[in-house]
Amino acid sequence: MTVTVRLADGRAAVAVRPQTPADLPGAVAALGLGAPLPVVAVVGGAAGIDEQTMDELFTLFTDVIAPVIRERGAVAVDGGTDSGVMRLLGRARAAGAPFPLVGVPALDTVHFPGHRGAHPGTAALEPHHSHFVLVPGAKWGDEAPWLAGVASALSTGRGGVTVLVNGGEITVEDARCSVAEGRPVLVLAGTGRTADKIAAAVADPASCRDSRIAELAKSAIVRVADVADRTAAAAQLRGSLAL
Repeated sequence: MTVTVRLADGRAAVAVRPQTPADLPGAVAALGLGAPLPVVAVVGGAAGIDEQTMDELFTLFTDVIAPVIRERGAVAVDGGTDSGVMRLLGRARAAGAPFPLVGVPALDTVHFPGHRGAHPGTAALEPHHSHFVLVPGAKWGDEAPWLAGVASALSTGRGGVTVLVNGGEITVEDARCSVAEGRPVLVLAGTGRTADKIAAAVADPASCRDSRIAELAKSAIVRVADVADRTAAAAQLRGSLAL
């Protein structure tokens, strides 16, 4: 069953509330997006990205990530809150022709009109998202397996890619969940923090002391693109969607 979520700026978005992973196929179908579709899941930094880095990353989203989503007729999936890469993706969507953008937040970590989550540091929903899958969870990171599952349910048989930009500890788990689903992860080196750690481990495995990052770096479906060459990064993103 779908519900309408009123966002802070008065816009409305379609939302569903699955209770268990088994509910995901039906919940995704209820969004009315006509799945299966190619999917670009975006994971990465949230509150941990400083304003200067946000400004530097915005053109990456408007000039590389969003255009490929539009070009491929894909649906985008992220964590749905008004922070970090999710804010950047929402604003990049608003800056051009719209595409479906599905946020997957843990319900008790967010607030919106008519709902205040139990977490003491709840975040607002990003207002340029078109759809939300509101999943069970009381802390940041609880949404990670759900986000990966939503992306898989949307893209069955059509291909997809997880794009990793910047990021902290939760981003490592997001990448692990994507790999577990068999979805390629495209790490955008040069965006900082977790992205750069994974890229360094891919380039020099012996230098990595974090077992989780070393495991990701060894995966055949984890790839690295250098954002210093945005034309090449866009080509790699297109190529990942073609798989």
